[in-house]
Amino acid sequence: MTRLYLWLMPIVCLLGCSGPQPHTAGSVAAPKPGPGVLFVATNGNDQWSGRLPAPSRNGTDGPFATLPGALKAVRLLRQQHDSAVGDTPKLIVGGGYYFAEAPVVFTPEDSGLVIEAWPGMNPVLSGGRPIAGWKEVTVQGKVLWAADIPAVRDGKWYFRELWVNGQRATRARHPNHGYLAIAGLPDKAAEWTQGHTRFQFREGDLKSWDSITNAEVVAMTRWVESRLPVIGVDEKQHIVSFSKRSVFELEQGDLYYAEGAFEFLDEPGEWYLDPAAGTLYYLPRPGERLADIQAIAPMFSQVVRFEGQPEKEQSVRHVVLRGLTFSHTEWYFPAGFSSGKNKPNISPEPKAEIGGFGQAAVGVPGAVWGEGLRDCTFENCRFADVGNYGLELARGCQNNRIIRCEFSDLGAGGVKIGETLIRDQAADQARDNEISGCSIHDGGKMFHSAIGIWIGQSPDNRITHNLIHDFYYTGISIGWTWGYGPSLASNNTVAFNHIHHIGVKSDGDGPILSDMGGIYTLGKQPGTVIRNNLWHDIAATHYGGWGIYFDEGSSGILAENNLVYRTTHGGFHQHYGETNVFRNNILAFARDHQIQRTRPEPHRSFSFTNNIVYFDSGSLLTGDLSGDQYEMDRNLYFDARPDAKPDQLRLGPCTWVKWQERGHDLHSLVADPLFIAPRENDFRLQLNSPAFRLGFHPFDLSLVGP
Repeated sequence: MTRLYLWLMPIVCLLGCSGPQPHTAGSVAAPKPGPGVLFVATNGNDQWSGRLPAPSRNGTDGPFATLPGALKAVRLLRQQHDSAVGDTPKLIVGGGYYFAEAPVVFTPEDSGLVIEAWPGMNPVLSGGRPIAGWKEVTVQGKVLWAADIPAVRDGKWYFRELWVNGQRATRARHPNHGYLAIAGLPDKAAEWTQGHTRFQFREGDLKSWDSITNAEVVAMTRWVESRLPVIGVDEKQHIVSFSKRSVFELEQGDLYYAEGAFEFLDEPGEWYLDPAAGTLYYLPRPGERLADIQAIAPMFSQVVRFEGQPEKEQSVRHVVLRGLTFSHTEWYFPAGFSSGKNKPNISPEPKAEIGGFGQAAVGVPGAVWGEGLRDCTFENCRFADVGNYGLELARGCQNNRIIRCEFSDLGAGGVKIGETLIRDQAADQARDNEISGCSIHDGGKMFHSAIGIWIGQSPDNRITHNLIHDFYYTGISIGWTWGYGPSLASNNTVAFNHIHHIGVKSDGDGPILSDMGGIYTLGKQPGTVIRNNLWHDIAATHYGGWGIYFDEGSSGILAENNLVYRTTHGGFHQHYGETNVFRNNILAFARDHQIQRTRPEPHRSFSFTNNIVYFDSGSLLTGDLSGDQYEMDRNLYFDARPDAKPDQLRLGPCTWVKWQERGHDLHSLVADPLFIAPRENDFRLQLNSPAFRLGFHPFDLSLVGP
């Protein structure tokens, strides 16, 4: 088969601008010109043939100038039935930054493409713009770097994120580190699902600074954040007011911080954008030089869009993207934004716009977005330095593979599969996608409630061998039905994943939210399996830092051979559901409680058997344990505190004897499981462990993660 090669040589900008480039390998030979070979480079021309890797000596032919131009040429060649195209054109991309005029759009006519990075090179498809014209200035005693941006001054461009010299810069923040606490609420919300447009702050925490109305407060409550533009500060009454309302009712003690005022610009690595003057200010980090600055600000919400039409059986098929990087995007609430349609349990909304989402920052789109994408592959790609989710496969995306990719420095989360809606037509449903061998980390930079991997109304997906860490909220979330209503999130597999530092980050930041899990599920999910995963270091503020969390209506789920340790509120929690099976797992070192069951129901809610529970603080069981409509047996429990006595173990309100009289744990034991070194996170069992007598089967987690 003849293959068409499209080589994007190392370039700086598809628009012809100049500036620093990421490191590229300099000794990699280019494909030789020949039949079916096309090239793209910044010194090219979209009117040329694209069959030469560089401009000819006489300047009459050479590579294309832009990726969209090259795609247009491939489409035309296909329409002309040019034999040079072949069935599977292959586009090879050289290193460098590619700043396009608009998101690159793939349509069904682009099916059958392979687009990959040249070996050893790092092509970056950017949704941003480089900022030039920097100079040193002194403003209010601060020595800063400044750049004039006319588009900002003219009201045509505004951004809330910035990357300087390859790192995310901090939007001027107060306090620089940590959080402030809400002192009180002058207004009473009608109910908890209706938020506030003002709150009281403690003396000295906020002031009526000159640029305070350019700032916004980011307030955390329950499991969400709200981004609230400031319209005024009353220092006498200690009240800050906003043009938007919080997602839910705020409470005294809820955490918050403020960003985006010039007065906050006081730490190296921070920046401030003056919208009236159109000036960007930056306080340089130690070692940075004005002559070498590379600053990129986001222009678009998406870098790449796959626009299929599944309802017309017109999908984008068999496209492979390999070794590409997608960067520098940002999404923010559009004018008139109302997130009610994406909110759980939301009452009729007051007039004020809402400053967030009801859960999971679910409406924030992916920097790479697809609809009607089928049988496609993302391999060894990077979704880095973005202001939203990295990748979103929405309506009608089926049989796609996301393998060995990295998602990092994320404004929201990593991957979204499916939708919040239940699609009746099979062609419209997102299903049967694979996320495997990926590293997904350092998320929630702007939307703190975003999730590592979010699966909505979507069945038959496989989440295997991934490493997910450093998110403020949940690692993996599956389902979008609260209760026992219709749901499509069935037969999903979660296996051999390593998830850690959820809620609290590796650097100690957090927790700032509540009601989260290493994995979180909703609704009926027959056939869903959570097996052979490692979950640890999960923390919440007021409540709900759980490892495996079956929330409202979670049913038909099997969780087995999982290791969960160091959580704040428990290794396992079932709010309510039915016919769930939790067996052969190890739960260790939860701070407050090890196991929680919240709502009694007339049916059996779960089976908890052949598990090992090992703890040295808090209690074993908590919640509403009445009704006895659950099975607990053949478990091994051990309180490792030096003064703990096995015969005095309590399970909720019950002694061991009373608990067994209720019919629970009749064949269970209270004994040391004899782990090799539990305090060093080695939970292998010694050969004489009593767990073996109960039928516990050891499981090997050496293969978790990518």
